[in-house]
Amino acid sequence: MSTDARHLSQLLDDAATRRPESVAVEDEHGRSLTYAQLAQVADRVSARLARWGVDRGDRVGLMLPKSPEAVAAIHGILRTGAAYVPVDPAAPPLRSAGIFVDCGVRAVVVSAALAPALRQAWPGPGPLPRLVVVGEEPGASGPGDASWDDILADDAPSPFLPSRHADDLAYILPTSGSTGRPKGVMLSHANAFCFLDWCDHAFDLRDDDRFSSHAPFHFDLSIFDLFASCRRGGTLVLIGEATGRDPSRVGVFLRKARIDVWYSAPSILSLLTDHGDIDVPAPRLVLFAGEVFPIRPLKSLRTAWPGAAMWNLYGPTETNVCTAFPIPATIPEDRDEPYPIGRVCPPLSARVIDEDGRDVPPGTIGELLISGPGVMRGYFARQNLTVQAFVVDDLGARWYRTGDLVEDDGTGVYLFRGRRDRMVKKRGFRIELGEIESALYRHEDVATAAVVARSGDDGVAISAFVAMKPGRKGSIIAMKRHCTLYLPHYMIPDRVAFVPDLPRTSTDKVDYAGLSRISGRGEGDG
Repeated sequence: MSTDARHLSQLLDDAATRRPESVAVEDEHGRSLTYAQLAQVADRVSARLARWGVDRGDRVGLMLPKSPEAVAAIHGILRTGAAYVPVDPAAPPLRSAGIFVDCGVRAVVVSAALAPALRQAWPGPGPLPRLVVVGEEPGASGPGDASWDDILADDAPSPFLPSRHADDLAYILPTSGSTGRPKGVMLSHANAFCFLDWCDHAFDLRDDDRFSSHAPFHFDLSIFDLFASCRRGGTLVLIGEATGRDPSRVGVFLRKARIDVWYSAPSILSLLTDHGDIDVPAPRLVLFAGEVFPIRPLKSLRTAWPGAAMWNLYGPTETNVCTAFPIPATIPEDRDEPYPIGRVCPPLSARVIDEDGRDVPPGTIGELLISGPGVMRGYFARQNLTVQAFVVDDLGARWYRTGDLVEDDGTGVYLFRGRRDRMVKKRGFRIELGEIESALYRHEDVATAAVVARSGDDGVAISAFVAMKPGRKGSIIAMKRHCTLYLPHYMIPDRVAFVPDLPRTSTDKVDYAGLSRISGRGEGDG
């Protein structure tokens, strides 16, 4: 078998050779796998998938809570030459099943607790793919499926595996879609290595480092956690969702886990400074990305962890990190605005354009475009959206349109100035407000609906305004419960207001600006 050295599967091979007895991954419950053990389990996963016909270029779904099994499954999928498609295990099964159908997965690695719901939600066309079921639950496995115990006990010779190449698809990360249908961002091994190479150059990463894994595996921050740690032969320390959302538990975790490298969205660090135990051993390196870090909690964090190297990282899922800014050792007391998103990360390139597609000079606000080897291939089976996402210049170079408005301060450092569309970031997750509206419209009693968002020091608050059909009465509890059928928890509106009708502009469009003013006054809290 020929294996390209720029293939993510090679990272585990190299780590298992160099540091076989070092702990590769551990969870909060004390379960762990060494690199030698992780490589053995990944081999058995890949062997089973290959015997099922999974081949280079195929896709395999992942519907598991963070666990050593999930890490082994990811590496096993990559070993076959296939790409992994992770979904939020806490999201509605209808949404996850739709993502798997759209991506044409050949198999799914799924928690036993979630398998029956996935089976029931499967919309077709065609039958549910074969499952690798992790855990025990009555009715979880069907004919032709395999349990995790089957995988571990399988010592049959591995079938011939295909050649693996850097340009192959490595993973598809689903992101919120404005039409209510999530988009699958296709990223190759070469895309991932572009980011990992930059990390090696920018950060002081060490072989014995302990890396936090705060981000869920369907979130692009997890790419650093999973593969930067493996590249160094360090230890990936998994943080469960319950702990990751509770600042008091995060403080306890940091006190016990001896984390050297931390990476998360700013929101949990803000909560930690306000409601948690910040007087804990500081990581040597603290990275944050996914949303704006308000300056007040960042000042508190910097004061509490004066010796940590801190970086503000920026980039949509389509590019991973594409700009970065190091936070100074001391933040001036009179600073009252967030830090910039920073300079473009080489070898990527950046442009700022106006609404007519013309480059703008420093000091002018425009849309940020990114080009280079870290930029996605496109959206899976959504060629129309892929075309819309790029600008092609006169030399044939493709520039991804981030949708973010920035301003060059004159030195090549970019200041974030907002969005040009209706996408927001909440706890680092990208949310298209149109997807929430689509979910509201699926309620049989809803006549019209509109969703707006407002940002503050406490993060992003999402408000839904709903007009019911004549004779129908709205219930905040019932409407939120309805949303849980179609949306992950982070997309459920914080507030729901029932109105006789939505306000309109002079051209009969929904007056989103007026609704934003209403939401700012707190009307319709739910």
